[in-house]
Amino acid sequence: MSLDLAVPLVAAPMAGGGSTPALAAAVSIAGGLGFLAAGYLEADAMHARITEARELTDRPFGINLFVPGEAADPAAVAAYRAELLPEAAAAGVELPERIAPDRDDWDAKIERLVADPVPVVSFTFGLPSAAEAAALRAAGSLLVGTVTSAPEARAAAALGLDALCVQGPEAGGHRGTHRAADRPGTVPLLRLLAEVRAVTGLPLIAAGGLADGPGIAAALAAGATAAQLGTAYLTADESGAPAAHRAALTDPRFPGTVVTRAFTGRPARGLRNAFIDRHAAGAPAAYPEVHHLTRPLRAAAARRGDLDALHLWAGTGHRLARPGPAADLTARLWAAAVAAR
Repeated sequence: MSLDLAVPLVAAPMAGGGSTPALAAAVSIAGGLGFLAAGYLEADAMHARITEARELTDRPFGINLFVPGEAADPAAVAAYRAELLPEAAAAGVELPERIAPDRDDWDAKIERLVADPVPVVSFTFGLPSAAEAAALRAAGSLLVGTVTSAPEARAAAALGLDALCVQGPEAGGHRGTHRAADRPGTVPLLRLLAEVRAVTGLPLIAAGGLADGPGIAAALAAGATAAQLGTAYLTADESGAPAAHRAALTDPRFPGTVVTRAFTGRPARGLRNAFIDRHAAGAPAAYPEVHHLTRPLRAAAARRGDLDALHLWAGTGHRLARPGPAADLTARLWAAAVAAR
């Protein structure tokens, strides 16, 4: 990447509340690269978070966009709704009967970022059009594409992006596959870095399960320019993650993580709980339709504090997450990585 990072650590964009302007600013001030998450936000809300981050730091930071995909099969969504109806009745909530098309306010976000650029724009769930990429680049932003395979990396490189975020299967939250229906790969991160390096010379940001110094050092030794961490920052003081989610990351009653479509229709890694066990088999490849379908159930679960019905996104290194200021966490992780080299 062209950004000169004193500390080659990136705070992963975590949509849904985990990423905050305070977290992004703290990591950037500490010498890394903080990220805001624009997923699930309208363009005005995205701009408000950018404005807040700018008030907190003059260091570079990034914004991440969800690339809209194809509409899902309505019959598959209806079948999953029928499966969830008894659960909704027990929770006392109604599930939407019709889910309107949702492009996550994509066009307005692109327009806003072209008019008022940020240093780095990254993409998850696909790639922008050539015209959109050219407009953002002309505005002065560095462009980063999230990839989960060598073919996706080839497509991103052909578009002329500036860097790639290589996301391994160990990552918490959504896998960044370019199509919702794609089955995510299982090639471990370090091997995936080698496969991507074989098809492109672009700078690579390693992501997936990185939560301590040795893991970061291994990713950098494998050819990454920087290491991206998400779950490790969920417990930072500046994180927007709910207290229950933070506590669950190190709660021994959760047996580990699994990849599931049960909550959103896209493969995502989270702490295994009862909702996943009940509905993983029936959840279709339908994003964001399933996300909207399960939202009332998840909101009700949050109100009653039911962790067995919540999406508790977590990477494989979740038990290493520790509380504290994000700047201190960044410094400790980098010092441990240097010591592990």
